[in-house]
Amino acid sequence: MRALARTVHGSPVTFPVLELKAVSKRFPLPRPAPWVRREYVRAVSSVDLTVAKGETVGLVGESGSGKTTVALLAIRALAPSEGHILFQGHDISTLSRRALKPYRRRMQLVFQDPYASLNPRLTVGDTLMEPLVIHGLASSAAAGRQRVAELLDLVNLPASAAERYPHEFSGGQRQRIGIARALAVEPDLLIADEPVSALDVSVQAQIIALLETLRQKFALSLLLVSHDLGVVGYVCETVVVMYLGRVMEMGPTGRLYEAPKHPYTEALLSAIPAVEDTHQRERIVLKGEAPSPISPPSGCVFRTRCRYAQPACADAVPELRPVGDGRAKACIRDDIL
Repeated sequence: MRALARTVHGSPVTFPVLELKAVSKRFPLPRPAPWVRREYVRAVSSVDLTVAKGETVGLVGESGSGKTTVALLAIRALAPSEGHILFQGHDISTLSRRALKPYRRRMQLVFQDPYASLNPRLTVGDTLMEPLVIHGLASSAAAGRQRVAELLDLVNLPASAAERYPHEFSGGQRQRIGIARALAVEPDLLIADEPVSALDVSVQAQIIALLETLRQKFALSLLLVSHDLGVVGYVCETVVVMYLGRVMEMGPTGRLYEAPKHPYTEALLSAIPAVEDTHQRERIVLKGEAPSPISPPSGCVFRTRCRYAQPACADAVPELRPVGDGRAKACIRDDIL
């Protein structure tokens, strides 16, 4: 894997693999008439996120929280409306498609749906060969076939799988093929967007264990996007909690799970079944439904569902600020109690 150190003014400087700095993304809404002013929905607002070399970061939240949009921004499948995206210290926020190509190889995405992410007309061997050809990593057809066999072995599939088509495999096997395709170009960063949500419970743990094994084997950095805090808590060192496009809380997994600082994190964690009844948290049921991102609440976007909400919560958007122990939260509760 590539070193993350560069020399600046004669001194080595080490950069995180991925940094998002105040990143926002707006999408235009359809105009009812040509003369009507175009409006926008803000899917992601001022997100800060860092993934260090070899680190696994979990990005969690309910459906519609903006976590998939963040994943697509991180890999530059989407361009940010504001803010900066840095990959190993290089700002890739505004790079053209051609200028992005060298970085594409070093950051790869594992898709949520293993049924839709594989071309049904290509054999597994052709699917795995494709990125090798695009990035010039196969010196010959024989070398390419050898690399395909190695990739299949990495994800615990037989070499004979190369001659078969995606429909001949189970969902868990297809997701293994998707992971193998992502590893084909030897990336530094792997972004897994809900990699087990479309799979049977019986194989979810196998896929998560495989991702963790591969991360350790190749010193990969991993951004794991999930709505399941149980899965995230199992493998991630750092957790970032999102709600309606904003980061509510972030910090080391153990500390955040033991004593959440934000009411939204507290509610999410209360829904995780405990191994022993004696350790079961109080079940917190959020009132109402998440507001539309087209018309979010003023001030704190979570206040309409927060059991601690006060009138002051509607006045201003709370900043994400440090609260000690490497943690940060976006909540004014301590200030108004």
